[in-house]
Amino acid sequence: MQYLVFRLYGPMASWGEAAVGGDRPSGLTPSRSAVLGLLGAALGIKRDDVSRLEALRAAVGIAVKAYSCGSLMRDYHTAQVPSQDRKRTFYSRKDELSVDKDKLNTVLSSRDYRSDGYWIVAVWLWQQSEFTLEMLEAALKKPIFTPYLGRKACPLALPVTPQLVESELKEALDTPFPPILFSHEQDRRWLGLGNTVTYLWQGTAGDLGESESVQSSQVWDEPISREPWQFSARQVHQLTLVEE
Repeated sequence: MQYLVFRLYGPMASWGEAAVGGDRPSGLTPSRSAVLGLLGAALGIKRDDVSRLEALRAAVGIAVKAYSCGSLMRDYHTAQVPSQDRKRTFYSRKDELSVDKDKLNTVLSSRDYRSDGYWIVAVWLWQQSEFTLEMLEAALKKPIFTPYLGRKACPLALPVTPQLVESELKEALDTPFPPILFSHEQDRRWLGLGNTVTYLWQGTAGDLGESESVQSSQVWDEPISREPWQFSARQVHQLTLVEE
């Protein structure tokens, strides 16, 4: 099967999870919604282009190999927002802050990030659509909109270096990439990488060639609609191995 494989690394990343109140947690690995958002940005799909976003979501399958999930970093965050006004629509952040100061409220929240995480992502096509893996590869090499790692405050720190490979899923996720520093050994020391890696993928539990140690769970990162910001559950399979 053909896969498009690329890497993600940055000093900060935030993979959104269900948020309650003012806390904004981050997952350990790239969520499906975050990867779809990154691909959509590279393709130049605007946020209000619902039909193309849905076509991308329906067409693409995603798997992740985590070399390092990074260390947790928490930011105490404040933001000013206007009081609710049904008679007025705010089209930008500038519009929100243009109201009278006495109508602005301060929202307090804690936002989590993963610092110095390193992940390999493989995507494939479930069905025929307007998108091809060659199109996605070209977009990642020359993105139209700036891609980021979950939030706009989390830019990529190195090229994603997309590659098209014809192989089984595990072999695709094991695709070698150039070192971040001068050698892979320096990368391991700098990022604190051990010999343990974790694979997460969609599909069936046996897609990585073994199923005895595979754990399956439901995660809520399948985007349904951007307007009310709704997500649905999907099944993810996980396997942790020790690499030599």
